[in-house]
Formats: sequence, C-alpha cells, structure tokens
Amino acid sequence: MSDLREKYLKAIADAGDEAAIEALRVQALGKKGEISLAMRELGRMSPEERQEAGPRLNALKDEINSALAARRAALADAALDERLRAEWLDVTLPARPRRQGTIHPVSQVTEEVTAIFADMGFAVAEGPQVESDWYNFDALNIPSHHPARAEMDTFYMHRDAGDDRPPHVLRTHTSPVQIRTMQAEGAPLRIIAPGRVYRADYDQTHTPMFHQVEGLAIDRDISMANLKWVLEEFVKAFFEVDHVDLRFRASHFPFTEPSAEVDIRCSWEGGTLKVGEGDDWLEILGSGMVHPKVLEAGNIDPNEWQGFAFGMGIDRIAMLKYGIPDLRAFFESDLRWLRHYGFAALDVPTLHGGLSR
Repeated sequence: MSDLREKYLKAIADAGDEAAIEALRVQALGKKGEISLAMRELGRMSPEERQEAGPRLNALKDEINSALAARRAALADAALDERLRAEWLDVTLPARPRRQGTIHPVSQVTEEVTAIFADMGFAVAEGPQVESDWYNFDALNIPSHHPARAEMDTFYMHRDAGDDRPPHVLRTHTSPVQIRTMQAEGAPLRIIAPGRVYRADYDQTHTPMFHQVEGLAIDRDISMANLKWVLEEFVKAFFEVDHVDLRFRASHFPFTEPSAEVDIRCSWEGGTLKVGEGDDWLEILGSGMVHPKVLEAGNIDPNEWQGFAFGMGIDRIAMLKYGIPDLRAFFESDLRWLRHYGFAALDVPTLHGGLSR
C-alpha cells in the first residue's frame, strides 16, 4: 500500500495539466482503479484483516483526493498568473467610457412638445388605441362615404359573421381623445393628445403606425387669432428660433370649419432646414375652428362655446428638426441608428434649460 501511495503522489506532483490529473484520478480511484480494486478485496478478508486494512485504504483514498485537488488548484493559479502577465493593463490610462442607453427621438420630441404646450396651459389627455368607428369617425363629422373610412386606409378589427356590434378600428388619429375629454370634462378646455395612430400606408414618409399630437382649446371667445398665436409660439420654441412666419392656406377637414393648412417660412442650405428665414415654405400641420357638430358630439353647446384644434405628426417634426431622412428607420430597431440619433437619458427637455442637446 505504501508503494501505491508513493506512486500516485509522485505522479500527481508531476502532472502538467488538467487532463493528466483526470487520468490519474481514473487510474487510482475510478471503478477499475487500483485503490478501488484494493477496497473491493476487503470483502474477502477476515474481520481482523479487514479491521486493519480498511482504515489504511480509506486514509490513502482521502490523501490521493486531497493531492489531486491541491494540484488542480496549483495549476489553475499558475494559469491565472500567466494570463495576468499576458493581459497586462496600464491602470493609469483613461477609463473606457461607460455605455449608456439613449432616448428614442420620438420619445424626446414628445417630451419637447409636451413641455412647450404645458407652458401655455395645455394638459395632456390620453385615450384607447382601439376605438369604435363612432368616436373615430362619426363624432368627428366624417361621413360614411368618406375615403378615410375605406379598408384600404383604415385597419378594421375582425368581426365574426353575425356580429352586429359597432365596428372597431385602430384609431387613425388622436381626435377621438378630444371627444372623450369633452364628454368627461366639458368646457372650457385646453388639452393636447399625443399618441400612436395607425393608417394603411408605407413608404419613406409614411408608416402603418406613427405618432401624432393634436391640440384642442375651447372657450367662449376663442378665435383663429388665438390659434395663430399658439402655433407661432410653439414653432419658435420647438425649432428654437426667435422669429417665425406662418402661412395659413384654406383647406377642408370634416371636423373643423374653417380649416387651414399651416406652412412655415424656411430655407434649405446644404440639406439643413433653417426655420424663420428664406423663400421656401414647408407644410407642418393642419388646423381650424372646431366644427359645431363635433362640439355637440362632445356634449358641448356650440351656441355658447367655440374652439380651435390642430394636429401634426410627431415623427415628421422630429425628422425636420433633427435631420432624419427616412421615417421607416424610426421603427427598425437598429442600435447604430439609435446611438447616432438618440438622446442622453438625463437630458430632460425644459423651456428654461433648453429643449434639445
């Protein structure tokens, strides 16, 4: 037994890697190992012989296991030392910048828009993204034959055959929020309604899902002059310019009368948009005075109250302000794009501290 001990302790001490240690373990302590076979012989011994040989074999087994574990640890320490020498690092070098997540431009611009209108007394209102066609169309004075109600433009929810409940749609604008808020709060009222909307369109400037913000103000003496002032103040604050020219062009929307498209004076120099100067005009939103039928749908008497409304695409104004060429990239989950156009997580937009980076 002493021969076995000297044999294996020497072999373990000379083992140069993990594979050699494992081979010695199997050779000594495996099912057919020398020490394991010796322990099987205990059953053939007399009680006196077994009483003497048993403790010696168990002690030898424990000693070999301890020697194997110690050699493994020694080899691991040596490997670590070698790795540390090879991967030497100059700790006096500047630290590597820590990677941080960034805020998506849509989220950033939504916060910017909210901050601007909050300063003018507008509250934020929200509503469901799946709407009945009454809230999405009828309450907004959009007739049944209007092209916007066609399935080629609007996503209708599936209905089983024989289901006579009113059809539901993915909202095509956030205007239903205006109806719901009028019904819930009455007049006077001053809100913006930002959120996701859905239309069946897809190209460089259109996606099936996009973001919109609409504004609504209702009072007894509100006029288009108030609308013009609000939009001028918004454009100046959002594009961070001191002066802006707005141009109102007569248009038609079922939910406003009169209705107007709004353009801003601008110039394009080297592909960069400059607001408030130049000879070009750029359409940015639609607006108008709230139609009396829309007020009635919101349970507000149009003989006592009147108001204005406007709507614009959040993604579109984000593209204009930050020079983003393709709307589709907003929704492609490309981290390279987000690192380039994203905003630092702690850059909270405020009017006094600055909206953008």
